[in-house]
Amino acid sequence: MNKISSKKANKNYNIAVITTNWNEIITGKLLSGCLEALAKHGIADENITVVTVDGAYEIALTCNTLAKSNRFDGIVALGCVIRGETPHFDFVAGDCSRGITDTMLETGVPIGFGLLTTDTTEQAFARAGGNKGNKGYESAETTLNMITILEQIKG
Repeated sequence: MNKISSKKANKNYNIAVITTNWNEIITGKLLSGCLEALAKHGIADENITVVTVDGAYEIALTCNTLAKSNRFDGIVALGCVIRGETPHFDFVAGDCSRGITDTMLETGVPIGFGLLTTDTTEQAFARAGGNKGNKGYESAETTLNMITILEQIKG
């Protein structure tokens, strides 16, 4: 029986990280967690490119452009959308998620999904280094794991 699973990441992976200015107090914590995870796995600073966009709606296009550049082995997408009084939340969160998924399927480049979609600011803080962990850290690890899994599948 052949088994494919994540293994130690290649320290030479080139990783793009997208973060947003919107809800920066939260996305900054996600970015710190992401960079901590990448460093833990030996990814050198010179192999990390951080792109800051205005908000979550811009993440999908940025992911698509980065993936198609053929410069990156994986991408980590970080953002935070907090539900408000209008349906804006649903459009932004849904379109961002769909765009990221479409990009992965189209390009084969793994993208760690670090977009928080919460009802409250408190829930966002809990997931950005609080009592629910740091989704930026987790998304970086997921990205590295998927890169190694896909490499094994492709042989």
